Amino acid sequence: MVNIKDEGVIPIEAHMNADDVIDQIRRLHQKGESLNKKSIKKSHPELMQNALYYYPSWDHALQKTGIQ
Repeated sequence: MVNIKDEGVIPIEAHMNADDVIDQIRRLHQKGESLNKKSIKKSHPELMQNALYYYPSWDHALQKTGIQ
């Protein structure tokens, strides 16, 4: 059996639920923060990690918020 840590792969774990991810994205939008993928990866990496746990991409998570 191969230990994935030995292979250099770090499994993604969620520390928020899917609703928390959407709520936090909406709060950032209301505060006027950029929801650009690069900006979020830099300023809110845990949010990005959790979003990608529940959704196939950052764009999918944004679509789920209903923000245009």
